Amino acid sequence: MKKRMISAVLTAAMISGLLAGCGGGSNASSGDSGNEKVQLTLWHMEETDTRVQAFQEVIDKFNESQSDIEVSVAVQSWDDAYTKVPSAIQAGNGPDILQAIPDFCTVIYDMGVVQDISDIVDELDEKYSFHESALSPYVYEDGTYAVPVFGMAQVLWYRQDMFDAAGLTPPTTFDELIQCAEALTDKEAGQYGIALPASLSMATDQVLYSLIASAGGKDVINADNEVTFDNEGTVAALELYQKLLEYAPSDCDTYTWGEPQALLNQGKIAMAIEKGQYLSTFESESGVAAENLQCVPIPVLDESCTSTSIYYSNGFMLLSDDEQKREAAKTFFDFMLSEEAYGDFLNAEPGLFLPVTEAGGEYSTWRDNEILQKYPEQVDTLLASASTGELFGFTDGICSKIGSITGPNLIAQTLQQITVNGQTPEEAAAWGQTAMEEAVAE
Repeated sequence: MKKRMISAVLTAAMISGLLAGCGGGSNASSGDSGNEKVQLTLWHMEETDTRVQAFQEVIDKFNESQSDIEVSVAVQSWDDAYTKVPSAIQAGNGPDILQAIPDFCTVIYDMGVVQDISDIVDELDEKYSFHESALSPYVYEDGTYAVPVFGMAQVLWYRQDMFDAAGLTPPTTFDELIQCAEALTDKEAGQYGIALPASLSMATDQVLYSLIASAGGKDVINADNEVTFDNEGTVAALELYQKLLEYAPSDCDTYTWGEPQALLNQGKIAMAIEKGQYLSTFESESGVAAENLQCVPIPVLDESCTSTSIYYSNGFMLLSDDEQKREAAKTFFDFMLSEEAYGDFLNAEPGLFLPVTEAGGEYSTWRDNEILQKYPEQVDTLLASASTGELFGFTDGICSKIGSITGPNLIAQTLQQITVNGQTPEEAAAWGQTAMEEAVAE
């Protein structure tokens, strides 16, 4: 179903230095054979070495398979993408293909440069069958503006050996989660029940939102930019977070993605909420068997609620309006999603990148990965969490002003009204409501 069309105005500062990389103005170049190749430039923001390598390997394989198309890559950073990428595009130095996440797509859409690729996506959907949760954030009222490539979802990770020693079973509700965190905390021994990001960061936004959604408060803002953040689910999740921080290391206010994972691997904490990257390093860093890393869906407030992870897909936007490049991009997208390339790409970081198609979930090139083979149940739990996942700003149409909320990390700021300013969860939820209303009104 087509979503409500966005009509926001780009607010990022435009000339703040250009990105490194090739622009998208040239259509072709001469090859050794004398034939002209269509040149495509692709920018992605996956800076981790293993991901850079996986992107490059897929693109090298694609280029080797083509006589008329060549793709070149420039690696950028999510840290400054929201300012530098628009500046580069405005100056005429942008790419032909650009990595997207849903709220970043709204920013580029508002510039009027991203191309409607509904026809391409429809063909790919017929061939590979996109998951609805992966595709819908890119489907606007007037077209489809990205091809989903990989998804990410959160679960509750826990140390089975620590749970066994305490005689505990994994929690399914907020109350059980608190009880487990308390029982597994021994501060004198330097052991804590859980670690949570409480910094001003996207990591905090995402963990807190998973809890808000699992308490029934997933609809933070709708397609009409109407904010409904101050609800019972938000208050319940803030209360939970406040209590869990009592059983967490005292420096959680500095944590983002990596610290809870490192502490879980070291056996210094028993639980953490995060995505599937935990699989790839557990054995090597913990020194214990793979069976000691387990996961369950995000606990719920009570039986009336559904476990809901934050979930979003990364995709590719097409910026060039050149017809030759459009056809070349279609060929490249098809190759990316094929069994020849897709499984190896997903395993750039096994467990973190999840397939966004029905076909991809069955590829042996993905499933037979050495690491994934050790954690079949955990992989299934990640896939199940992805199937029920949600993303704030995209639960009721597409919110055109979601960048005004994600940019300043207003969800994380709401938590800090408790951890820094001493507000109650009720006061903090009301503060967040007002802050978001003011942000989208600008």
